[in-house]
Amino acid sequence: MAATGFRPAGTDRSPREVLPWLPCKLTLEVPVVGFTVGSLLGLKEGSLVQTACNQSTDIPLHVNGTLMAWTEFEVVGERLAARITELV
Repeated sequence: MAATGFRPAGTDRSPREVLPWLPCKLTLEVPVVGFTVGSLLGLKEGSLVQTACNQSTDIPLHVNGTLMAWTEFEVVGERLAARITELV
């Protein structure tokens, strides 16, 4: 049997150590009150969308559709970031 780089079950290696190359989809669910299809169709590059949360609101972070953490917005320089506050 060819070596695959994986260790047998029961080892203490984390998925981060074993599968760092595996792609995943991150999703933040940000509530937007009063957003309509018309609002969506009116979006263009540079548009701003006002959310119903502030900088300290808990926002769920999903990885491949599974809730993995809670986050909050943080402004870093001129960028908006999500800081992980709790792992699920």
